[in-house]
Amino acid sequence: MAAVKEVNQKARLVGINHVALEVGSIEEALSFYGQLFELSLRGRSAQIAFIDLGDQFINLSESHTQGRDEERHFGLVVDDKEKVRRRLKQAGVETLPGRGVEFRDPWGNRVQIVEYANIQFTKHKAVLEGMGCTDLHKSPAAIEELSLVTQ
Repeated sequence: MAAVKEVNQKARLVGINHVALEVGSIEEALSFYGQLFELSLRGRSAQIAFIDLGDQFINLSESHTQGRDEERHFGLVVDDKEKVRRRLKQAGVETLPGRGVEFRDPWGNRVQIVEYANIQFTKHKAVLEGMGCTDLHKSPAAIEELSLVTQ
């Protein structure tokens, strides 16, 4: 009797399309995040704004139904986390304790900043070109970790 090839019944995760954040005001959120980062809007309406992150985006939604959570957070990848640290200080935004760069936005969303050079994923060359980020490179430690993943 011939063996029947089992078909994987589960979908593979291949990335994140977007993260949705609740904010109290779209205008205030765009102003707050705009003083920290270069922003490019994908689109917006009265109660929603979409901020491009290369091949992903953040969906800012004007509502605030969830309470603050001490550990729930999301991480943003940047080219230089020290630039963010300086902008946070200039804006009077308190960073959270620890060795990294973390803060809360005015609505209690916890944001962790990580540098592209040190994360364990790469962006396709075409995506980096489209973002104007062809100068970004990986650290030796990240390259080592990436090589372990592909083995």
